[in-house]
Amino acid sequence: MFTSQTSSFQESLDVDERDADFDNEEIAGYSQNIQQINSYYAIYYYQNTSLTLLDSSLPAEAEPELRSYISRRLSKGALLGGMGNIATVELSIPEQAVGCYCCLLEQEKSPEQPEADGNGWVVCLLGGSEKGLNLFRIELDKYVQGLQGCLTPEMQNLETEVRPYLNRWYEESVMHIHRVVQLLQANVGYLLHAALSHKLVEVTGADEKTKADVARFIKAASLQGLVQEDTTAASLCKAISEDTHTGLIIDCSTSPPTLTNEVSNRFCDDWIQAFLNAAERFNPFLLRQILENFKLKAIQDMNNLKRFIRQAEMSHYALFRCCLFLQSCGNGDVLLQNARAEHSSLPEACGIITVLEEFLGEHAQGTLY
Repeated sequence: MFTSQTSSFQESLDVDERDADFDNEEIAGYSQNIQQINSYYAIYYYQNTSLTLLDSSLPAEAEPELRSYISRRLSKGALLGGMGNIATVELSIPEQAVGCYCCLLEQEKSPEQPEADGNGWVVCLLGGSEKGLNLFRIELDKYVQGLQGCLTPEMQNLETEVRPYLNRWYEESVMHIHRVVQLLQANVGYLLHAALSHKLVEVTGADEKTKADVARFIKAASLQGLVQEDTTAASLCKAISEDTHTGLIIDCSTSPPTLTNEVSNRFCDDWIQAFLNAAERFNPFLLRQILENFKLKAIQDMNNLKRFIRQAEMSHYALFRCCLFLQSCGNGDVLLQNARAEHSSLPEACGIITVLEEFLGEHAQGTLY
């Protein structure tokens, strides 16, 4: 299956360049210092097919162009309530073409104001490229939904709440992965391993923003919800997470942070440099793509292991191939943990997994994992 771990890792990086769809010109653009990457916002009140500008950080000449674009989208029914839409728009700004996230937040229906049905607010967040923003669609959806409770047609809280909130969209929704890599540097491999292993991660000596950044990084790197799990598997993962003796502790009261109960493997370590390179280039979009490819490779290896386990139930040679695969992939501990959880109700598969665990245990010296 794999001639070497080096070649399999290189294939994963090659996937980055194919699937990310970042051409060289675009990557070069993102390689600049983060202070030079502009982000913008605009918010409109939508009433009876007309748009009223409430606030915008766009240059004066660019805002009417965006409003015209949004009006066309609304007339075509392309903006649905609560669902973000991402596209490329060309405006009179230095970037000319920029990624634009738009979301229609509908005004709550009220028996006292039936005429308000269909009215709402259109929130636009602009920056980077369409491809880049698509990588953060979930974060952008959640961030914009956070506005829902404080929007009113009168917008008395524009300067105190809405404007500061919109001004922070890029920092809060896009830059968190970059901040975590910058914080942990070469220790990011331990966090990747913890995410794949469903381990509890405790952050001490840090502010709430840093704790939230780490939690969001773990959620983005985790395979939870992407691999099949039954109730037994979920219980196992919960038990692993609640074992405070094995949980990763990140103490941010020191610089750099001190880690306790840190565990990694060759698979996670091989991705560290890719994360560091992207962070040095201040490229949050490439960082997210690398994280997605990291998960994709882990899932591919998990699927390969499941196939080998099925074959090993009928063939000793397949069992041998399974052992070789676990040695070469560098992620044997994580894959077997997930496989045991997923196959917990299948006695024959569990027997195979036990044999594989004993094999890796006997060959655990060096860097077999």
